[in-house]
Amino acid sequence: MTKPKHILLIIGGGIAAYKASELIRLIKKAGMTVRCVLTESGAQFVTPMTLAALSENEVHTTLWSLKDETEMGHIQLSREADLVVVCPATANLLAKMAGGIADDLATTLLLATDTPVMVVPAMNVRMWDHPATQRNIAQLSRDKIRIMPPEEGDMACGEYGPGRLPEPHAILEQMTHYLGEKTPTGLIGEHELGANPLAGQPAFAPDQHRPLHGKHILITAGPTREPIDPVRYIANRSSGRQGFAIAAAAAEAGAQVTLVAGPVNLPTPAGVMRIDVETALEMEAAVAQGLPCDVAIMVAAVADWRADVRAEQKIKKQQGEALAPLDLVENPDILAGLAKHEHRPALLIGFAAETQNIEENSRAKLAKKGCDWIIANDVSGDVMGGAENSVHIVTQNATEIWERLPKPEVARRIISKIIEEI
Repeated sequence: MTKPKHILLIIGGGIAAYKASELIRLIKKAGMTVRCVLTESGAQFVTPMTLAALSENEVHTTLWSLKDETEMGHIQLSREADLVVVCPATANLLAKMAGGIADDLATTLLLATDTPVMVVPAMNVRMWDHPATQRNIAQLSRDKIRIMPPEEGDMACGEYGPGRLPEPHAILEQMTHYLGEKTPTGLIGEHELGANPLAGQPAFAPDQHRPLHGKHILITAGPTREPIDPVRYIANRSSGRQGFAIAAAAAEAGAQVTLVAGPVNLPTPAGVMRIDVETALEMEAAVAQGLPCDVAIMVAAVADWRADVRAEQKIKKQQGEALAPLDLVENPDILAGLAKHEHRPALLIGFAAETQNIEENSRAKLAKKGCDWIIANDVSGDVMGGAENSVHIVTQNATEIWERLPKPEVARRIISKIIEEI
């Protein structure tokens, strides 16, 4: 009989802490055991007695408990778990984790553990968007901490935006994904499973046995939007589906995945750290922030040009007057810049959208950009925004032509080819 998985749940402060009770219930219902560590600020929102009753285990609150140290010790508490989950992870907790600070039981456990750690941030939208928080998130990602991004919605403080704690059933789904187990039937409704291509599906195996375990893969996806004035922008028809499918397949294979996404309306794949951007300059900065990595897959359709000057007010059309001037400047070449970067990935893959002379144009781009592969899409049909794709894989020594396939299948084949390469 398989030994049940054990979860160590660290509960931070914030109104979202109330959802920990439902999460504990679902963890137990899924056949796992759970112990809770409650921070001082978390105890302002939920009580140790409630958590102890639900988990059927003692709740740990202080580093200075003689009884706990005598019976098991705080180091052992962190190491007996199969997964440590920090939920909710406040901005303060994230900052301490990124800085290696250990000034209470929770942060000491996190610094002492060699168990995989998953954090589920929840905070005010402005705190989440603050550059300091985003730097801390990027550092934790580099430290191979698993990050479940917050949801967008109404806040308890009355504001709206990213920062809401995901619902407990979604958190459980991420946990079972990381543990390489299937989400038990009946815990998550069918309508919720349909939102994510990996939902309810078993991963390859526990993390350490998956083929990309320990590898960091950086992926860009979707279009960029280059503002002209407050209501107009330069963009393209990229849907982001292929890049998101590749991110999902990479995470399923055990990789730590950072997905830099342009403006698209797609759910974040399970196990993926997502950074949303709008312009090419923002995407370039986010890619630099995501380094170092083992593999970079530049799927995004970055706009070639942007307006030299963005008008502060809407440009009005005047009857009988000449067309409004639009001076364009070239956007940075993110792929070529990455090829010359001091932290160039060992495997650098570019995408090309072509309508004719696909292999010839792709081979020229391969040489010009300095990357290792070019994956060329034939976009003469409905590929941009469509559900299928036909690609050419162009390398220094060969060209592979794949038949038209669903984008998730193309993604899985690309990841399989990467596994063979690295």
